[in-house]
Amino acid sequence: MTSVNINRATASSLDPRAMKATSIKTTAGPSSEREPAALHITATSSNPRMFTLPWERPLATWPRDLLANLPRGISRHVVRFVHVGDDVYAMKEITQRVAEREYELLRKLQKLELPTVNPIAVVTGRHTREGEPLEAMLVTQHLKFSLPYRALFARNLRPDTAERLIDALAVLLVRLHLAGFYWGDVSLSNVLFLRDADAFSAFLVDAETGDLHASLTDGQREYDIDLARTNIIGELMDLDSGNLLAGEVDEVGVGNRLVDRYHSLWSALTDVDSFDPDEMWKIERRVNRLNDLGFDVDELEMKTEEDGNRVLVRPRVVDAGYASRKLLRLTGLDVQENQARRLLNDLDAYRASTWRQGEDLEIVATDWMREVFEPTVRMIPPEYRSQIEPAQFFHEVLTHRWLMAEKAGHDVPMAEAVQSYISESLPEYRLDSEDMKTINEEADAGVVDDEMSWQDAHAQAGQSKQTARDQTDKDASGHEEGGHDAANSGMTGQTSVGGQTGAGAQKDRDRAGGEVPSQPAFEDANGGRSSLRSVYAPGSLDAAADEDDQDDAVWASS
Repeated sequence: MTSVNINRATASSLDPRAMKATSIKTTAGPSSEREPAALHITATSSNPRMFTLPWERPLATWPRDLLANLPRGISRHVVRFVHVGDDVYAMKEITQRVAEREYELLRKLQKLELPTVNPIAVVTGRHTREGEPLEAMLVTQHLKFSLPYRALFARNLRPDTAERLIDALAVLLVRLHLAGFYWGDVSLSNVLFLRDADAFSAFLVDAETGDLHASLTDGQREYDIDLARTNIIGELMDLDSGNLLAGEVDEVGVGNRLVDRYHSLWSALTDVDSFDPDEMWKIERRVNRLNDLGFDVDELEMKTEEDGNRVLVRPRVVDAGYASRKLLRLTGLDVQENQARRLLNDLDAYRASTWRQGEDLEIVATDWMREVFEPTVRMIPPEYRSQIEPAQFFHEVLTHRWLMAEKAGHDVPMAEAVQSYISESLPEYRLDSEDMKTINEEADAGVVDDEMSWQDAHAQAGQSKQTARDQTDKDASGHEEGGHDAANSGMTGQTSVGGQTGAGAQKDRDRAGGEVPSQPAFEDANGGRSSLRSVYAPGSLDAAADEDDQDDAVWASS
């Protein structure tokens, strides 16, 4: 609740785009006081099929014919991918206050053009047919072609995959920090990854513990970084225990890589350079370096020192996406940054090979699309069109063609390279049914109110609702199985590396100079995830939750 007050206090200094993001406004009062008596949907989508979904049923019991068989990441909450007409939405069952707050944050981050999942709706006022209250639902758009990190490691990947994921996470963290977003729960589990040529792009998928400010202090940034390092080392150790990690990977070294990559990128984007008056060419070099990193420069702040012998230059970075915006302008293709660079390079090669350097690039780009790009991506087999992006397919075919030409000693026709790539390399994109089953079982391992426990709780409640209420009271006091310990059983590796308890995490905050904001309050001690509490008495524990807000927030971010 403190975080809401912080946001209001800094509202006047936030980016105007973020302030107009949503009509949802969270309040500090108990959610039970404002819970709708009937189903209420606040949505950015006009998809009418939203109203036909079985909102009266717990998400874990929704019919299988509605569900999309996609790999899920590890979560404290019940999460399912659901077909809604032609769209696929990610549904997360969570308390109303947290659902509304996360929806609001995601809308703000989206308006700031940051890489996050697209928020679709908040659904409140859910009840069973018998009138029992159900938790709220946060609905987001499924990020097409993306995968959680565990699904990536279930495939035959390069040994440096862990490092490439860390590099993508470092870029994401820097972009969020530049925008004033304090994450509070940085980990591989809270990110989705898209292939981006030979690298990856990372997208924030969980903003429960975040806060948006006009800017962040060094203490806030360093706390996020330290927490990320601890979580990542634990997650990689967990992968290693499941024989999913290459033997030569140093988990601690990869965790340290995040810290190094973050500081290096932050320095490149924010440091002030000092030049002699006759070295102004270095300014162009600085701008080119930022462009190579994928960032646009909006303006340069330049001033001379008092003696007039040095010029100080500070770039004002707009955002990542220099190459992707250029490609979008030329071709209409909306792709990831590294993919855009590769496609632009091929466009330049096409321009040179057709002796058209003197023509407008826009005209050449139109012919390149018609003669090169489109014929290539049309050859993607139908069964893989939901598995690989066209731009990624084109990039990998180019790489495959180059390797074929190097081996043969002469150029290889594009059509021949495509057929060879499809038969030799493309099958690696497919997850078999056993891998998919294992990934989703692991994703559900940390969820307390799964289908079986909900049905058991429902049966017990049918015999005695008073017993359920008594059990809820025990749960709130932290003495019942299903509290912190049970919830943390699914957060493998999250706290084991540092041995960090709630008190330990609070000490870390103190060492950061007290600059880390309080985490958002959760409805109860395990994020609102007890089946008895969530089905039969949501909001009845608000008073107890308010007393434990600080401990809950520390647990949520550890």
